[in-house]
Amino acid sequence: GKKKVQISVYLDPAVMAMLVDYAARSDCSQSLIAEAAIASFLSPDADTQREAAVSTRLDRSDRRLARLERDVGISIETLAVFIRFWLATTPALPEPMAQAARAKASERYE
Repeated sequence: GKKKVQISVYLDPAVMAMLVDYAARSDCSQSLIAEAAIASFLSPDADTQREAAVSTRLDRSDRRLARLERDVGISIETLAVFIRFWLATTPALPEPMAQAARAKASERYE
């Protein structure tokens, strides 16, 4: 086979620690792992795979957002039905009592 070319690279200590750890766990050489990682990074498929992964995440987020929008719509409709029912079944207060009730409500709300 072709003779491999040796290169020298500088790695962040955290990345180097991950490389050493992975090499020890997988019983592969650091050189083999680095070569596979570089080949994967430079592969023309890498961009396509990243785009597919991002697209999948966006689709999932879109579905969640649609469910949330539906649920909020249901909640608003439920509240509207309750308010309509409450207004239809609760008699209005006479004006002096209504003013006192508004003042008390304002005080409690603040």
